[in-house]
Amino acid sequence: MKKTFVIIGFCGFTSLLAFRCREAEDAPTTTTTTPTTPTTVVVTPPTTVSYQAVEAFPKLSFNSPVDFTHANDGTNRVFVVEQRGVIQAFENSTTTETKSVFLDITSRVASGGEMGLLGVTFHPDFKNNGFFFVNYTRNSPRRQSVIARFKANGQTADPSSETILFTFDQPYTNHNGGQLAFGADGYLYIATGDGGSGGDPENYAQNRASLLGKMLRIDVNSTEKGNYGIPKDNPYVANTQGFREEIYAYGLRNPWRFSFDSVTKDLWTGDVGQNKIEEIDIITKGGNYGWKVKEGSSCYSGDCSQTNLIAPVWEYQQGNDGRSVTGGIVYRGKKYTDLVGKYFCGDYVSGKIWALTYDGKTVTKSDEITTVIAVSAFGQDANGEIYILNYSNGKVYTLAKK
Repeated sequence: MKKTFVIIGFCGFTSLLAFRCREAEDAPTTTTTTPTTPTTVVVTPPTTVSYQAVEAFPKLSFNSPVDFTHANDGTNRVFVVEQRGVIQAFENSTTTETKSVFLDITSRVASGGEMGLLGVTFHPDFKNNGFFFVNYTRNSPRRQSVIARFKANGQTADPSSETILFTFDQPYTNHNGGQLAFGADGYLYIATGDGGSGGDPENYAQNRASLLGKMLRIDVNSTEKGNYGIPKDNPYVANTQGFREEIYAYGLRNPWRFSFDSVTKDLWTGDVGQNKIEEIDIITKGGNYGWKVKEGSSCYSGDCSQTNLIAPVWEYQQGNDGRSVTGGIVYRGKKYTDLVGKYFCGDYVSGKIWALTYDGKTVTKSDEITTVIAVSAFGQDANGEIYILNYSNGKVYTLAKK
């Protein structure tokens, strides 16, 4: 079994792909002010338990993997999304030698840069209805994001079973979003980037008439909007200002990866920074996370008012720790009791993996863990065990004690 050593301090940062490029623009002057909700980061000594990253499926590799999940259908299958437009399925075993194509929509996907087939999630009743949902950028019309439903028949899904829930235009080829997942409330959550370029030139993230730079929440079991509905407690239901009713939270730059804690139900998100700060947020209904008024807990350009803006629960300066955060997961597995409740995240550029402890008020950060290079995503199997995707070498890693 191949081993890549990762000394786990605690907290793995999920970072978008290398293509979550740093835009070529002058870095604005950054002035720090006290946010309304202060970031509470307490640095503690490193833990005594160390871990290594080992190949979870040594005989398998994937083409630019960007997502890992399971269907919660009682089987032992897991799934890896390849950016080009393919979902691969295989048995969750270290001895697995073969994978099979579950869905292939490469003919309709525009991939490259931050575009492509970017995420998949399975309906809570997938075992009975066969429905699953994807987020992809299509090749015609160019630069358009698609949120769609497909239906599985047995071991595979028919590409012709696609039902498009809705689409929205992407002004640029970066910050196209990626993650989608069901919450405990049964609603589908979808993360969208700010439309790309650099510095959110159209201020989409703060514009609640736009779906860009948001966390969206929809009801896939309703047909109020055609192929989906709006949860009755969404913050802008029946508003008269022209705000999109799909919006759950806003003010996000590039929330490439998010996840729910299966115990607390907290919604954790990694939001990729511009020139200064990478951040981890806990998303709440109606919350404004500040981009582009602020980046992390600092003003983005000059002085600013941070009244009613929500600060990150954890952040780090771009530099030695990295430049592109990858949001992760809260560990709820059974193998490692000392890790239960820790939030794992990583950085795509540096490859560092961390774990955070959050008690509702305080975040503690261990020293760095090192390295799984090009961390595109974290995932979990049905038992809550953690998996880490390497976008560059196409491998899937898991944790083991040294």
